[in-house]
Amino acid sequence: MVQDFGNETLPYGVFSTSDNPRPRIGVGLGTSIVDLSAASDRLSTGLRELANAEALTAFLHRDRSTWEELHSAVGEIAADPGDLVPQLGATMHMPFQVADYVDFYSSRQHAENVGRMFRPDDPPLLPNWLHMPIGYHGRSGTVVVSGTPITRPHGQRRGEYGPSFGPSQRLDIELELGFVLGNSTHLGEPVPVDNAADHIFGVVLVNDWSARDIQAWEYRPLGPFLGKSFATSVSAWVTPYSRLTKAKPPVQDPTPLPYLQGGEGPLDLDLEVWLRPAAADEPSQIGAVNAAQSLYWTPSQQVAHLTVNGATIRPGDLIASGTISGSERSEFGSLLEMSWNGTEPIEVGEVTRTFLENGDEVTLRGSVGGVVLGEVSGTVVA
Repeated sequence: MVQDFGNETLPYGVFSTSDNPRPRIGVGLGTSIVDLSAASDRLSTGLRELANAEALTAFLHRDRSTWEELHSAVGEIAADPGDLVPQLGATMHMPFQVADYVDFYSSRQHAENVGRMFRPDDPPLLPNWLHMPIGYHGRSGTVVVSGTPITRPHGQRRGEYGPSFGPSQRLDIELELGFVLGNSTHLGEPVPVDNAADHIFGVVLVNDWSARDIQAWEYRPLGPFLGKSFATSVSAWVTPYSRLTKAKPPVQDPTPLPYLQGGEGPLDLDLEVWLRPAAADEPSQIGAVNAAQSLYWTPSQQVAHLTVNGATIRPGDLIASGTISGSERSEFGSLLEMSWNGTEPIEVGEVTRTFLENGDEVTLRGSVGGVVLGEVSGTVVA
């Protein structure tokens, strides 16, 4: 997947080529890649060894001052990059080793939509939702890089005469933002909300694939498990967090507890969902939403809440926003909402969909101004 990255973005990825199969760190520039290891002689001594690593994890072990030194040096290299590697023909790899994965539930509209569908006789939000970022611990071993085929999961599903077993019939997507963490902490050391940005290296788009029929049968009392742990796709490119514009923090009522007051606001990013049905030549846009207008809990608050009990941050931790949905149907970030739990099929080109069919390809995109996030794409296979 070739993308055009301007100097405003300069994302990091890990790539290899047929003539040099060793994975190495690169920087996206236009439709090409700056080989950071080849340009390492233009970096300071402290950065040079890190630039020759095979993943961004080496940088994630360092602190924010090192990251900013790296971003500044990369900007200077991009102004006079020398030899470039075309993205076309390069193989993109997982850009970092995922340590832990936590998925939050930070879009109020999405949470209310799900509540209305599954608890129609109760208030759409559970009592705790407005007081803290709700999340669950996912499975780091099934976080995959964009372009990895997504095998339709099997599992138990609720049936008329008891549970049945088989492939999910309600396979869904979730439009999310992911935050790549580093600058590790010690056990028992909470991160203050105003210091949370010191631990966010970069941003990726996330598709948290979801088997809604498996999820619906298993999620009570302990929440999502096999309905989500089979695959989570992330961008091959990590955009530096400091290069992205932060919006004004949302108004939160009731006022959160003191440990959640403060920090940076949500990212101002326009996000899109594209679906190319099986056998179709071209994809269709089926959703678009602005993240800053649709997220109630911020990345800073997520990090503060994640660590308030003393849990550690490890280099390569990934936290995600949860599905991002706006107030209009065209702004929903999941098929569950777009088709209103499968009762109202949506038009996708010349066909309709409620949930995904084999051969469908989903692509998530994000941008604001001249900054373009790395796309995340996956195709469903039987």
